[in-house]
Amino acid sequence: MSLATDKKSEIVSKFATHDHDTGSPEVQIALLTERIGMLTEHFKTHVKDHHSRRGLLRLVSKRRRLLDYLKRISLDRYRKVVGALSLRK
Repeated sequence: MSLATDKKSEIVSKFATHDHDTGSPEVQIALLTERIGMLTEHFKTHVKDHHSRRGLLRLVSKRRRLLDYLKRISLDRYRKVVGALSLRK
């Protein structure tokens, strides 16, 4: 499941650190969070879709690694992203 182009560009513009930013950890975390949310909704109706569940687990672990990296590099940027995305940590 991929994101729609307009939704993706909206997320990139919201979390970008400069005008041509598409790959900063903040943007990647925001995009992964959106995809995780979509897959979570998907599993409410498709309970037995275990192949996609494996992909969800990979996305969650990738987001966790990016959050750990961001926390190690800049704690204030980490707190800003976590607050903006309403993540638990």
